[in-house]
Amino acid sequence: MAAAAQKLTPIPNLERLSQRVIRILGCNARAMTLQGTNTYLVGTGPKKILIDAGDPGVPDYINNLKTALKDFQSSIQEIVITHWHIDHVGGVGDVCRDVLQSTDVKVSKFSRPDGIEEYNTGIPYNFVKDNAVFKTEGATLRAVFTPGHSDDHMVLLLEEDQAVFSGDSILGETTAMFQDLHTYMASLERILQLRPSLIYPSHGPVILDPMDRVKNYIKHRLMREKQIVETLQKDPNVWLTSMELVDQIYVDLAAGLKNAANTNVCQHLLKLVKDGKVECSEKDGTKLWKIKGQSNM
Repeated sequence: MAAAAQKLTPIPNLERLSQRVIRILGCNARAMTLQGTNTYLVGTGPKKILIDAGDPGVPDYINNLKTALKDFQSSIQEIVITHWHIDHVGGVGDVCRDVLQSTDVKVSKFSRPDGIEEYNTGIPYNFVKDNAVFKTEGATLRAVFTPGHSDDHMVLLLEEDQAVFSGDSILGETTAMFQDLHTYMASLERILQLRPSLIYPSHGPVILDPMDRVKNYIKHRLMREKQIVETLQKDPNVWLTSMELVDQIYVDLAAGLKNAANTNVCQHLLKLVKDGKVECSEKDGTKLWKIKGQSNM
């Protein structure tokens, strides 16, 4: 995800958002997690599903989770992880040890591609497939595979409310980072097809205009892609580095945000290569890019 450039909306450590949803803030605010990681207790009965578990080693989060369970007279039925990043899965061991006082809990997620090691929480994972369903009293969650931000990313559709827990694919504030833009764009379209009534993101406040927000994410990415193509077309015989593209496209960008912008531009370029619009070469260990079909260096 991207670092925030604007003042962020305050989010309380603990808040009941609906009859079925309680949000517990991860107490791990930093540039790349915004206000912190939102974790959620879902359900109306005495056993609830916990979505994500925050960072490891955050006592304030564990205390807030204990408070939520006590206040709402609940326990944790199981844990569902949206993706492998440490601020989502890292706290699983702490929750099991300090809250549940047991390792006998189901922790579900999508598996990473073959050969890629999973984050080790000390608790075995229950790997699920697309459209897997998690049920508890008052809530039915359907897992929807939405890679792009990460290779194992899922969103969860709360069927009773037609609400989506978006993980890091859609944020409450700022735009998201992505590992593979080509698959990320397809995942945004899939979220759009769910027609969510609202979105509970893993970072930032609840999104009350979900359809517009997802459409704006898609529009923003297409706009950035257009800027890259138009910049390369200015002189189609010149090969440019990704940072040279950043300097031409992101005018007056703060120096501290240039690396994040460069990461996004590189992902756009890789997508454009897959789309057959841009080609890549390498010189002295540096990748260079230009519009496909023009003369080479």
